[in-house]
Amino acid sequence: MTLDGIVRWFETLTPESARRAGEVYAPDAHFKDPFNEVRGVEPIARIYAHMFEQVEAPRFEVTGRFPGEGTAMLLWDFTFGPQGARRCVRGASHLVFAADGRIARHRDYWDVAEELYEKVPVLGGLLRLIKRRLRA
Repeated sequence: MTLDGIVRWFETLTPESARRAGEVYAPDAHFKDPFNEVRGVEPIARIYAHMFEQVEAPRFEVTGRFPGEGTAMLLWDFTFGPQGARRCVRGASHLVFAADGRIARHRDYWDVAEELYEKVPVLGGLLRLIKRRLRA
């Protein structure tokens, strides 16, 4: 699979296409994000299925791509929620490709505190206070 094909898969992801993760991920692929660390296509597909169960209208938009030799970095915006109240999480993915072009390793980087926890009413206030105190 090409990098363009992988980006298209992420940007058009549906519950149905998530079940076909084996088209994009190598059989023994490793996936890690701030909440999950799994190996294999089935556990990766379950992470995407869980995403569709937990949030309304999830969507990835790749805003930057930096291909390398057998690897790529993708910058993305992940939006979710009802129309008029959508939220956005910004992050990056480091992808390492298998010989056949499918993803062998996928590591997501995003700031859980800033993007999620700070938006929780009581917890968010506490985290913002701690950030202010730690600023130089």
